[in-house]
Amino acid sequence: MDPRTTFGSASDLGRALSGTGYLADDALATVTWLSLRLGRPLLMEGEPGTGKTALAEALAETMELPLIRLQCYEGIDATQALYDWDFPRQILHVRALEAVEGAATDAREVEDGLFDERFLLARPVLRALRDGPAVLLVDEVDRADDEFEAFLLEVLSTWQVTIPELGTVSAAVPPVVVLTSNRTRELHDALKRRCLYHWLEHPDIQRELAIVARRAPEVSAALADQVVRAVHGIRGDRELLKPPGVAETLDWARALHELGTRDLDTETAAATVGVVVKYREDVERVRGVLDTMLGR
Repeated sequence: MDPRTTFGSASDLGRALSGTGYLADDALATVTWLSLRLGRPLLMEGEPGTGKTALAEALAETMELPLIRLQCYEGIDATQALYDWDFPRQILHVRALEAVEGAATDAREVEDGLFDERFLLARPVLRALRDGPAVLLVDEVDRADDEFEAFLLEVLSTWQVTIPELGTVSAAVPPVVVLTSNRTRELHDALKRRCLYHWLEHPDIQRELAIVARRAPEVSAALADQVVRAVHGIRGDRELLKPPGVAETLDWARALHELGTRDLDTETAAATVGVVVKYREDVERVRGVLDTMLGR
């Protein structure tokens, strides 16, 4: 299956994504559809919690493709992304040869046998190239360093990697690639030029209400409205260390539903604010303005 031809239009893609519970606006559906159609990676930047990672998950679900995730972090290198050798199994193999009477003792032959496909540990990028079609999520690429960016750029340009012991692995069907960044640092222009780009904002009130209705249907419409408006009020405070994302909105709505809350009052909001903000300073700041925020 060629991912480029899965959806006839951006509208078709948007409807398919909504079936998974991911409500993409027209701009996001369009750039995502174009990335599929053109066979280009999609680079999504935005604040944490805006739904960047969830888009890759929804794409994989609606296209019925495996999702292969590469979580980036400081110090990650090509080995963690590509492959490694199963050292314990290689040692057991050598010991087994030594124990078998009449086994080949030629050192070169033994060494060549150690770097066989059966001892290869495929990491996310190699799996995406070799076992495609698949959706490859390169999450929080801004946490990696310049050298890793250069490695990614090479892979995304050629859709192949070389394993010295085994040869070159090329993708029969290039993976659908989604890269996410929280913009903790600027990515290099060379990588950005290889991708289609979209900045993902937090949803507006109406879209977030629709998300809560789709993802947490057990929550009453009245309570969902109060929660979403309260979260938007919290996000409006630019002094917060980490504004809440959509995931926190859903968590808060579900938590209040479990408590049997019908009306979000100041006391209940103060008792549960740790569901929606996760730093002590933010908790204290939000608790101090709950009366105003809830219109009490």
